[in-house]
Amino acid sequence: MTTIAPTRPAVDLAAIGAGAREAARGLATLSTGAKDDILAAIAEGLTANTDEILAANQVDIRAAREEGITEALIDRLTLTRERLADIASAVGTVIGLADPVGSVEDARRLGNGLEVGRRRVPLGVVAVIFEARPNVTVDISALCLKAGNAVILRGGKEALHSNIALANVIADAAEMAGAPPAAVQLIADPDRALLNDLLRDREHIDVIVPRGGAGLIDFVTETATIPVIETGWGVCHTFVDACADLAMAEEIVVNAKTRRPSICNALDTLLVHRGVATEFLPSVSRELAGRGVELHAGSDVGGLLDDSALIAPLGEDDFDTEWLSLRMSVAIVDGMDDAIAHIRRHGGGHSEAIVTNSHGNARRFTDEVDAAAVYVNASTQFTDGGEFGLGAEVGISTQKLHARGPMGLREMTTYKWVVLGDGHVRPL
Repeated sequence: MTTIAPTRPAVDLAAIGAGAREAARGLATLSTGAKDDILAAIAEGLTANTDEILAANQVDIRAAREEGITEALIDRLTLTRERLADIASAVGTVIGLADPVGSVEDARRLGNGLEVGRRRVPLGVVAVIFEARPNVTVDISALCLKAGNAVILRGGKEALHSNIALANVIADAAEMAGAPPAAVQLIADPDRALLNDLLRDREHIDVIVPRGGAGLIDFVTETATIPVIETGWGVCHTFVDACADLAMAEEIVVNAKTRRPSICNALDTLLVHRGVATEFLPSVSRELAGRGVELHAGSDVGGLLDDSALIAPLGEDDFDTEWLSLRMSVAIVDGMDDAIAHIRRHGGGHSEAIVTNSHGNARRFTDEVDAAAVYVNASTQFTDGGEFGLGAEVGISTQKLHARGPMGLREMTTYKWVVLGDGHVRPL
């Protein structure tokens, strides 16, 4: 594996972009077998270089603790042998997925004899800007390469050493297995000026994908002159209906909040129907308190809880906060109308859930709630490319054009119309 240099050389974005553009041309013509061989080499490289990758990750973790970064963000940053093995395994899963490139959709013969169809093709050069999630380096590289795209990665400074180690393994393994040079490149300099220039490189980059908090996504969408696929941010709700199985609801809520509170699909706001609030809130709050969850709630909620609950006053912006930690907003609502209105007002279009035994209420919730993923009787923690059978994900799109929800292989492609004729000309 390439050794991490003590100083970073000057970054030549034009050279990076030109290299990626050339690599994209080569990747677009590779067979599925050739691309799978590249991914297999990457998975093997991750396993073979586990010690070096974890050592680099420890450098980032120590620096993060010294800078006082929250434990939630440190959890997102941390790699372990188990997590790294899972990341390598996810690459293997991508190998087993059907290759969308070259598939033809809507093929038909027109009345004039022309044959037309839409053929799946790579996007080209994909640039991904992300924060303290080093696993993103691997997931995105695997999906982009399988879909025939070159990728430019720009991670956050918190994960700099981890990302350098991972990107070196990926790039070296990919090239040795037959990928074009510069198929995977990391911008190993956190200088914000470089990011500004990257977001305006229309000559070389086809699409930008930001993965991170609202601040990063807003900055990218406001600065970029390249098409952007927004991902990640969103306040997630779970509504416990009056006719819910309350034991099921408690298990779902506790899982959605505490399994991994630092991820974007973790529960942020719990909505409880007034008809079951007196029974449900004391019980679920005890379970949540036992796991260290602080509830931000008004007096109507607080008055129902016993001394075991961890309570904080409801702040002005709490319903609009993506907590990414062991904190959660709670509100009592009068029914479906109130719950749906609250979600429309405060939701981020990410993941929303209802717990109910009413088929009608479930149907209404899935029909009227506008989000990338809408759940009935399940935890929002499932919003993930791997869990949805995509192998991995480039991100979770919260917009409506091109892609929505977890983005896998197909979302890393576009299409071209292919038209086959036999001397056809259009009448004058």
